[in-house]
Amino acid sequence: MKRESQRREAAPAGKRRRRRRGPRLLHRLFPDCVVDSVYEIDYDRLYRSGVRAVLYDIDNTLVLHDEPATEEAKRLFRRIHGAGLRIALLSNNQEKRVGSFARECGADLYFCDAHKPSPKAYRRAETELGLPGRDLFFFGDQLFTDIWGAKNAGIPNALVRPRGREKYFHIRLKRLLERPLLFLYRHFGEYREGIRIEEDGAQK
Repeated sequence: MKRESQRREAAPAGKRRRRRRGPRLLHRLFPDCVVDSVYEIDYDRLYRSGVRAVLYDIDNTLVLHDEPATEEAKRLFRRIHGAGLRIALLSNNQEKRVGSFARECGADLYFCDAHKPSPKAYRRAETELGLPGRDLFFFGDQLFTDIWGAKNAGIPNALVRPRGREKYFHIRLKRLLERPLLFLYRHFGEYREGIRIEEDGAQK
């Protein structure tokens, strides 16, 4: 497992709305889709759609904030590897937290102090994995860091519903700011629940 300091179940065809016209900047904050949990994804289908590696945020995406690697997360990573996918973690947290989690779960790569929403760590993941952005898929729970960063890097992505109540005030504040954006996403974006995979295997 390599370390850097800065370092599609796909759900059934989800709900989709016709794209409406809206401010372009807002669309940079809109995820490609929304999923309830990374533990409910069909990673075999994701692989067959052309994805070769999955990227994850950690806190409130895989586990609760500051929660150590769980047996559920370890089983998930084994299942993902069994599907033929590689795994990278991208977190704004520090080495102690991210490195420990990555080693316990068996991630292939991890990037701590990622400075999301900067696209740099996402692009370094592309380089380290030797894969173009279209062959990656990112999962994260925050619009202003995770999704914005993935969109800046041109990587397919899903907004994950948080696993639990936020522990820190600054994140609770961001959640309040996310609410109107999620409302606009439903009305001005291509709102979709679940990752949609076409019969020909193409992730849409």
